[in-house]
Amino acid sequence: MAQLWLHLCICLQILGFCTNLFLSQTPEKILAQTNDKTEIFCELKREYAGVYWYRWSQKRQDFEFLVFSNSLGKATYGANISQDKFIVFGTRAYTSCSLRIRHLHASDNGTYYCSISQSSQLFLGSGTRLGVVDVLPLPPEATQKPLSKKPRKRLTERKSAGEKAAEAG
Repeated sequence: MAQLWLHLCICLQILGFCTNLFLSQTPEKILAQTNDKTEIFCELKREYAGVYWYRWSQKRQDFEFLVFSNSLGKATYGANISQDKFIVFGTRAYTSCSLRIRHLHASDNGTYYCSISQSSQLFLGSGTRLGVVDVLPLPPEATQKPLSKKPRKRLTERKSAGEKAAEAG
């Protein structure tokens, strides 16, 4: 087990080298609202026996094993990991998979990594940073522009000379 963590740390240090050889992960960042759900995607360069999912917690400064899902769809969860919260989906050939995280809370904040094992080494995706907030900020295009302070032109009716004479007379 210690050797597995050593390989994990080595891959993190040379992340650019390890990430593109065997798999790619999207999106890079997710900002989600409390109690919502989100999904992280992992594309594999070829078929593998299964995919591991880990979470790096900046707050706790540690990696947490979440789940391993084999190509038959059987999942093995880490200690104290809810099967209701984390669900893995994969294609039949297992060349792509995703991790769905439900019932989001602040404790879910962190960077999530998909990974595969190849020749006794663990290779990681590029990581997806998940931030969970109570209220999502408004997108820039949804904010209202301030009202213009320019004076408005008045629409007035112009009366002909004949109409003015008729009113006066």
